[in-house]
Amino acid sequence: MRQWHGNGIYFGGDYNPEQWPEQTWSEDVELMRRAGVNLVSVGIFSWALLEPTPGRFEFGWLDRVLDLLHSGGIQVDLATATASPPPWLARAHPETLPRRADGTILWPGGRQAYCPSSPIFRERSLEVVRAVAGRYAEHPAVVMWHISNELGCHNAHCYCDVSAEAFRGWLRERYGDLDGLNDAWGTAFWSQHYGDWAEINPPRTAPAFANPTQQLDFLRFSSDELRAQLRAEREVLRTLVRQPITTNFMIGMGVKHMDYQSWADDVDLVSNDHYLTAADPQAHLGLALAADHTRGVAGGDPWLLMEHSTSAVQWQPRNVAKLPGQLRRNSLAHVARGADGVLFFQWRASRSGAEKFHSALVPHAGPDTKVFREVCQLGADLKALAEVRGSRVDADVAILFDWEAWWGVELDSHPSVDVRYADRLNALYGALWRAGVTADVVHPSADLSGYRLVLAPTLYLVRDADVAALHRYVEGGGTAAVTYFSGIVDENDHIRLGGYPGAFRELLGVRTEEFFPLREGEQVRLDDGSTADVWTEWLHPDGAEVLASYTDGPLPGVPALTRHRVGDGAAWYVGTRLDEAATDRLVARLVGEAGVRPAAPAPSGVEVVRRRDGDQSWLFVINHTEAEARLPVTGTELLTGARCSGELTLPAGAVAVVREDRTDHPA
Repeated sequence: MRQWHGNGIYFGGDYNPEQWPEQTWSEDVELMRRAGVNLVSVGIFSWALLEPTPGRFEFGWLDRVLDLLHSGGIQVDLATATASPPPWLARAHPETLPRRADGTILWPGGRQAYCPSSPIFRERSLEVVRAVAGRYAEHPAVVMWHISNELGCHNAHCYCDVSAEAFRGWLRERYGDLDGLNDAWGTAFWSQHYGDWAEINPPRTAPAFANPTQQLDFLRFSSDELRAQLRAEREVLRTLVRQPITTNFMIGMGVKHMDYQSWADDVDLVSNDHYLTAADPQAHLGLALAADHTRGVAGGDPWLLMEHSTSAVQWQPRNVAKLPGQLRRNSLAHVARGADGVLFFQWRASRSGAEKFHSALVPHAGPDTKVFREVCQLGADLKALAEVRGSRVDADVAILFDWEAWWGVELDSHPSVDVRYADRLNALYGALWRAGVTADVVHPSADLSGYRLVLAPTLYLVRDADVAALHRYVEGGGTAAVTYFSGIVDENDHIRLGGYPGAFRELLGVRTEEFFPLREGEQVRLDDGSTADVWTEWLHPDGAEVLASYTDGPLPGVPALTRHRVGDGAAWYVGTRLDEAATDRLVARLVGEAGVRPAAPAPSGVEVVRRRDGDQSWLFVINHTEAEARLPVTGTELLTGARCSGELTLPAGAVAVVREDRTDHPA
């Protein structure tokens, strides 16, 4: 891994000078310096300009841009320019275009119009990488390399004949022979037995439900094909450049088709893009979850926020602008949760194109605007927080997350369409957030030994090794909670026989003989006063203590919430979809039993997160409410320089970052 060097926290965004007359560039650099920008991403969508015809490269404009940025003290994250092929590639090689499951061709005119399995696209894209890296490897402005852009955002799955052949090759590598594949796919069902590799295709549009393991393997294959593009570009770069290499993930945006955990080792630093759901008044919870998940993918190391927005985006049904102060809160919330860089899309709002109504650091109205004034304030804030760079976030709770479990649980022909992977993840995370507790979101194979509490929401698909690891964690004194529809299948999407929750029966001390999903809108009550919906199951304790049972619905008297003592720890099972209030009470019991404490006592709606480096710690306090907040803090407030002698008073909507006195919060 190449080291991520630099002083302070990165600040800037995507810079697309090719969209503007050259006389604008000097003004851009002047405004960047005024705002405190120190890093911009350049060349992300420049392939058509860098290589206007096959094999003919034109670098003059990019030479001038990089030289100008360097003279202004602005560093560059230089892209490989492969994010979207130029129109000439599709004209010369229409076989590179992707196809949907029904055979529809996706044509040029948007972006990412290429099949990830296309050898022609791979060859042409790597030629661009060699040309760009060969020219700018030693340019003094370049401190980082940016592979492609949001790989798979629009072309995650291709069902063309090229992809079909690549899928067969991937399956041969995975299973070795057709007997292994037929067994894994359960092809004895519905007369699907394969006698020749050529008979196998991607799960194209079919008369009935496609084979679920075929679907699951195609999702794995598709993620791996995009990862292969990432790795191919990385290998070219590593022969030519010395700077760290990254690409921007899309964790926390509902983009589920890339297994970013498996990609993490292919970059020198983890970068992420995140945009709020404007219609959600609690969108700051989703932001926090995305940041904690990105940190989990990064193995707890600091990471880079490659893109977010200064205000409204352009791609949601109703693109709500950010209110005064929200830009600052959003940005510093990412820093609180491990980001050592805050970048935006984009520097200057476009005059034309599909993203012309997307906000930017410099709006259409120019620098005399709310947005640009807040951008300048954020630049000053990040400069004041330089000492925080390199520190890590304190977290005593782990939430287990697996992209393959997400894929598996949302396949078709399941007990209830209302069981969605993100549902219990968001519910449990929201309860932790409201309790002031910070969590790492990690893969089930992660080392759990440093956590007091582990939550496993809807872990439908799980491997034996990960089940064993969770069992050892609890046996050694940990507290764990597992929610319904977990442990149901193995990695081939085969049911674990003997009763549900399958892989977790022994750990949880329960056995379910039948699912009883609820009708749309139907609710049930529990004898502890809770209400629930979506899911119930006929559960029998098998060593577990019953904490709550149903009082009505299809299963009156049947247990819904249990706790099982295992070794020195305890494993809880949540067999129904509790409402928000009940989920908050459950999480309060769990954190209490596990001995988890918030970073600092704080009023409702005030976010508090601690970053730490050795015996030095920093407390980030973000007031999401419309009222002044007070909380016990001792130290120096970095954004104002003021001293906090036992109490911090934070105005409505404000942010504070306190360097705590070293004796206050030992690790």
